[in-house]
Amino acid sequence: MTLRPADSSALLVDGKLVPGTGGTFEIVNPATEDVIGRAAEATAADMDAAIAAARRAFDTTDWSRDHAFRARCLRQLCDALQSHIEELREITIAEVGAPAMLTAGPQLEGPIEDLRYWAGLAESYSWEDDLGNATPMGIPTHRRLLKEAVGVVGAITPWNFPHQINFAKLGPALAAGNTIVLKPAPDTPWCAALVGRVIAEETEIPAGVVNVVTSTDHSLGEQLCRDPRVDLISFTGSTATGRTVMAAASETLKKVFLELGGKSAFIVLDDTDLTAACSVAAFSVSVHAGQGCALSTRLLVPRERYDEAVAAAAAAMAGVRVGDPTRSGTVCGPLISARQRDRVEGYLALAIEEGGTFVTGGGRPEGQERGFFVQPTLVAGLDNSSRVAQEEIFGPVLVILPHDGDEDAIRIANDSPYGLSGTVWGTDPDRVEHVVRGVRTGTLGVNGGLWYSADAPFGGYKQSGIGREMGVAGFEEYLETKLVAGPAAS
Repeated sequence: MTLRPADSSALLVDGKLVPGTGGTFEIVNPATEDVIGRAAEATAADMDAAIAAARRAFDTTDWSRDHAFRARCLRQLCDALQSHIEELREITIAEVGAPAMLTAGPQLEGPIEDLRYWAGLAESYSWEDDLGNATPMGIPTHRRLLKEAVGVVGAITPWNFPHQINFAKLGPALAAGNTIVLKPAPDTPWCAALVGRVIAEETEIPAGVVNVVTSTDHSLGEQLCRDPRVDLISFTGSTATGRTVMAAASETLKKVFLELGGKSAFIVLDDTDLTAACSVAAFSVSVHAGQGCALSTRLLVPRERYDEAVAAAAAAMAGVRVGDPTRSGTVCGPLISARQRDRVEGYLALAIEEGGTFVTGGGRPEGQERGFFVQPTLVAGLDNSSRVAQEEIFGPVLVILPHDGDEDAIRIANDSPYGLSGTVWGTDPDRVEHVVRGVRTGTLGVNGGLWYSADAPFGGYKQSGIGREMGVAGFEEYLETKLVAGPAAS
């Protein structure tokens, strides 16, 4: 079978590929603004059918109890997706606007290979622990601790890294024994729909275990959150939407995992290579047009070397290749949509209103008449109280801020409603460790260290979310704990 865009205009509901009862909707290539195809438009009735299928599959099959079978199915899915890797790569570049170089890593190949990690964890995890004998209230008792699947998972995912985030939910949720209803972002429906087709046609995953519902109707996400048949909501997206998800899910007191926004700090200490550190910061915030919640978008540099740091960051940012994501070497592709470009340009205008200046960038790149492109932009002259320094922009925009030493850098980094990620560059290990311990954030990279990995938990403090994704901690988000007490063993 060869995957083609035409194959993706279907929902996966109860093991069947079915049309959306709402017809179809257009998909736009963000690099060209061309309509490249259509996806299935689901309605509330389709979502209801998907939830019913997931509930039935969980309640009436052995899926949640057969750990070896689940592991086999996850490996089947990994193998099947890898056999279609080039078709998936083409779709990912066209639909997401992701630079081709990223598809060899977190935009495609990495998340697919991570399915093997989840398969292995399903086999190796300790599903039962013996707590031994005790005499609570004088009664001889033997206790066992069981880990069991939560039940039906509703997964709502964004458009910026669709494969990474879809599989970061599908992988652990399925490995843990849950069934799932996946509602991907309407900007990137093909990435999920093609996976749904592979699941239906090339794996033994039972009908109803995975359901994929594509739609432009955001109320379907609310429906998924409110439905009492759904036991857990796993959401990745903005903090504002996360609040809405949490409120809707609270009606039935279902478990909620939220991976939300960030405004992370890249802290440069005064004993490190300033030029190297600032160059890394400028480059990283330009990757995929800055559309990453964990990117460090505030660059904190020693005040006495502020001008030098501005020059280094600007030089690196000006050298970033912007444009066609299919071209080798492109780092900064388009923003996902005209709406997102308008949002980023609104923040650029705000930066000037607040007294900032553009050291480089600040507009649309020359020669890009079509496509939702914005130049990588370095904003100087603001302080940390500005909205541009406080709010998540989700574009290739870096704000450079001065600090007055290690304690001040920690203070500025923590002066944010978010706490998702961050970076520290320094030479003295004691000083670096002091900063690491002081910054309240879920992940930190030190001197180029990379925290992203299937076995490493990811998530944030404060308004950056609740819970962890990836690793054993992420796996256990999809489990319940049951204590079983019986007569004491002799």
